Amino acid sequence: MLFDATLRRDLARGFGATLVVLLTIVLTMLLVRTLSLAASDLIEPRDVVLVLGYTTLGYSPIIIAVSMFAAIVVTLGRMYRDSEMVVWFASGLPLARFVRPVLRTFWPVLLVVAALLAFGWPWVNRQGTELRDRYTQRSDLSRITPGVFQTTPDGRRVFFVERDPGDELAARNVFVLSRKDETETVLSAFAGRIESRDGQRVLRLERGQRSDHDARTGQATLARFDDYEVLVQPGRIRRAQAPPPRTVPTAELLRDPAPAAQGELVWRIGLFATTVNLALLGIGLAHVNLRRPNNWNLVFALLAGIVYFNLVNLTQTWVAGSRVGFWPALAGLHLSAFGLALLLMWWRDHAAVFAPWRRAAAGAGA
Repeated sequence: MLFDATLRRDLARGFGATLVVLLTIVLTMLLVRTLSLAASDLIEPRDVVLVLGYTTLGYSPIIIAVSMFAAIVVTLGRMYRDSEMVVWFASGLPLARFVRPVLRTFWPVLLVVAALLAFGWPWVNRQGTELRDRYTQRSDLSRITPGVFQTTPDGRRVFFVERDPGDELAARNVFVLSRKDETETVLSAFAGRIESRDGQRVLRLERGQRSDHDARTGQATLARFDDYEVLVQPGRIRRAQAPPPRTVPTAELLRDPAPAAQGELVWRIGLFATTVNLALLGIGLAHVNLRRPNNWNLVFALLAGIVYFNLVNLTQTWVAGSRVGFWPALAGLHLSAFGLALLLMWWRDHAAVFAPWRRAAAGAGA
């Protein structure tokens, strides 16, 4: 049918253009954020592109949902302004008839969003967490840049080394400045090497000297050594800790009755329901009054989308905090949004019936 083909083609074009624009904006913002994390020594600098890819993939369901919503509102709004909707309405097509071509156009998009939420979201978060944990657990010496004075995150040590190109665990011309309470210690050595002993990482220095200065008493000591060992990473007893809910696969969340797991599940299912409801809401919110050439419909649509996404996050917090149950939070929000979308389309279809009442009310008020 000409109606379906024309509308689906316009929706597909609008969705593609919106997705490219939003993806470009989000990539730019995430790149700045990822570079700031690398500059703050929270991630490995060489993993910036990898972290950026993981983060972008994690935000993909939201980007796709917003792109689809914007494409529907903009496309149908243009049809209102160009009087195309007048032609279709005069042909006997109600606004509810637009639901079928919209869903036929975006059903592959909905499947992609569902797959990303069910499988991609936990996998991306798990990979990103592992990257950060591996970098955080590295020893101080292995994190510094050769030839550059660098301070550890706690600010207690300053390192300068020349890395040995033949051995990643070895260094030459090692300089270590450390502070503990009121004592300042300076270590310098010709060579150093990282060794592992009983789960502990030890920096073994060769041919150097150690200088201690006590700020309280003013006492200073100097000692030379041929072999000196510094504990740079104490062994830790690893306790079994539950992984964050955002890294847990969806199948495991379904079997976990914990409030945090239920809250994460509410968010994943809710975001998919939000994507579907936004598509229906976009059909009703795209209405444009030709007698008032403005873009208020875009403003209302934007506000509706922002409020909806914030409510999804709010329900996750409430369920995780045991304030609201799983089903009341899920059904209460999304069934209400679904009913509001249907009511809005019904109102647009029957607006002419209520027009005389509105004019009469306006005349009585005057």
